[in-house]
Amino acid sequence: MTLLTAFARVEAAAAGRARLIRTVRHVHLGRRPLVVIPLQLAGEACAPLAVLLGDDPDKPRLLTVYEPRDRARRFEFAADLAEVILGHLDGYLPVDDASDDDAGDAGQDTGFSHDRAPAPEPLPDAPQLLVPNPNAAAFLRLLGRSTRLRRTDGEYAVRPTVPLLGRWLTHYAERAEVPGSVLLLPMTTALAEHWATGQSDLEDANLAALLGWIDPAEGLTGQQAARLAEDPVRCPPAGPVTDPTFDNEVLEGRMQAIRDASQSSDAPALARAQAAMDAALHGQLAPTWELMWRAHALLAALPEAAHAERRWKDDRRSFTAQAAWLREGGAPQPRRDSAVAAAKRLARLEREQQRLAVERAHDDPLVMAEYRLTGEAFAGTVVDADLTRVDTEGKKAKLRPWLIVRTTDAVIVEPGAVLTCPDYPSQAAKVIHVTTASDNGDNDNHDDHEDRDNDNDPVGTLVTLELSGGMGRALAAPPGTTPGLADVVTYTTLRDDFQPAPQFPSREETPWTHGGPPIEYVPTDDDAQEPWS
Repeated sequence: MTLLTAFARVEAAAAGRARLIRTVRHVHLGRRPLVVIPLQLAGEACAPLAVLLGDDPDKPRLLTVYEPRDRARRFEFAADLAEVILGHLDGYLPVDDASDDDAGDAGQDTGFSHDRAPAPEPLPDAPQLLVPNPNAAAFLRLLGRSTRLRRTDGEYAVRPTVPLLGRWLTHYAERAEVPGSVLLLPMTTALAEHWATGQSDLEDANLAALLGWIDPAEGLTGQQAARLAEDPVRCPPAGPVTDPTFDNEVLEGRMQAIRDASQSSDAPALARAQAAMDAALHGQLAPTWELMWRAHALLAALPEAAHAERRWKDDRRSFTAQAAWLREGGAPQPRRDSAVAAAKRLARLEREQQRLAVERAHDDPLVMAEYRLTGEAFAGTVVDADLTRVDTEGKKAKLRPWLIVRTTDAVIVEPGAVLTCPDYPSQAAKVIHVTTASDNGDNDNHDDHEDRDNDNDPVGTLVTLELSGGMGRALAAPPGTTPGLADVVTYTTLRDDFQPAPQFPSREETPWTHGGPPIEYVPTDDDAQEPWS
């Protein structure tokens, strides 16, 4: 938690309402997201109980597992879920790429969804899945893991769409690990990134309580709305775990009625018992369904950040590559990465994390303010400039304008450091001098062109910068390519030039210290076995 966020939390607690801590929305919202709210049976790692999903706020669809402990029923549920999710995904694919009944029998060539060359041009759009919280995303990951390697023939065969659903859910779960990705987006995470509440991070994981602080009902404060959200009768948990009281007093009775009707072969009683269970589960999920679309509307009201589209393009490229891999008969994701694939993935995640931090700071003054407090950035006014300065020391004369920026921020950068300005991202600014604004003009650190009359300057710091790049090749900077006198500018040490990716060996050259070259991956029946599935 940064100092500004902590201060915003104190303000929110005092005012009784969440404080907006971002000026723009740093997540892209799809034009037609698919909301997925799963529930699982308590005490089971991945026993689906029900899911409420859909892309229309007025038309949710409920899928129920009447006996979650029965593995056959679980995979019937997975097939029904695949019908909805794959049907939604097909709407974003070219006609010849749309999934069909044979898609689950893809070939067994070795490949990794996160270790393939990206498609040259991403599809114009991609399906976005919205879930209530990170635990719901983790449940979908487990569901994908337990289904993507299932056989479509032989003993315990499942419908072909089941392993295909598992492969897509695994892809979405893996993509969610990439910083800035929004293909699979938990709403509590997105909301907490943009608003600071007067409660703890743990309490922010409750979607109803979080929205209570952000958008309380009329006549209520954030504290009062959050307190009401703690009542599981008024606001059932947003999943995937259900409320224990509901399990004991309602769910167990509904499931027992279904068992009794099944054993007695009483079809009318079975239909009534199933309808009663559907109604009970719908009552648990419907409040969260309303909260999800309410959260979506609050986020959509914020203007989208400039770099959010770049990150969404990467998501679309990932979706496009996965669709092409499936179309070409690529193998399912293995249970474990090889040493080389894991190293490449870790390096990629580190680069993306650095890139995301820079983009957010450049897009949002409130994020940049957090770096100004730590001294990693400063904002000030250009008080002097030599925009025609030319460096003639080398073999060829080069345009190297100088600026002097006065700032009252703390400046910890040293001469020689290279900074960037969000308004001129392709331009580097090398620090030449850093002096206090109250120093006299005869200070040895001042250059001839610096401000001569500093005796009456306000307390602050003068930073002399040498600019390079982003001005063309001529010896005169075109208008608009550099800051001008009296311009307000921000410079930061944050740079989007993370070290180049290391050269990893090929899979065939994996060193013996990391197990040597891995054998060619061929899915087996053992791969589909999970102790919890």
